[in-house]
Amino acid sequence: MELQGNGFLLRGWQTGDEASLQKHANNPKVPLFLRDRFPRPYTMDDAKFWINRAQNQPQLTNFAIIVNGEACGGIGIELMSGESRITAEMGYWLGEEHWGKGLMTEAVKLVTAYAFEHFPLERLEAGVYDKNTASMRVLEKAGYVKEAILHRSVIKNGEVMDKHLHKI
Repeated sequence: MELQGNGFLLRGWQTGDEASLQKHANNPKVPLFLRDRFPRPYTMDDAKFWINRAQNQPQLTNFAIIVNGEACGGIGIELMSGESRITAEMGYWLGEEHWGKGLMTEAVKLVTAYAFEHFPLERLEAGVYDKNTASMRVLEKAGYVKEAILHRSVIKNGEVMDKHLHKI
């Protein structure tokens, strides 16, 4: 499965993506507003682990963002379970050299459409830490609306922050 964007491609992670994944993910600016489970620093072993995990998922939910043949970011959904099985959470990151070019807004739109076409979802949501205004703007331009602000609900790098919950 591939989703074609304007100047980029979304596809499943593949063996051979390790070096470019490690290069782009290891930038200390990338994980500033990502969950703590995103490794910092991002080693080659982390890249190998992620690609192996992504290749063995039962359904394609995590895409590599490919620009000029290089994996320079990731975007995906995490399907909820139990009574929340009609909901998924969107998450994404992009290598710094591609920031501010509109790529992520289009990628969010493509994965949103994919998610609703391939899974029995009623809701897609994304949580953004309050200082990540660029990510909030990406979601808004992709058609998401802010539903709530969860005050003082996360701690990142020793700082307590609000999380803004967006949905579509």
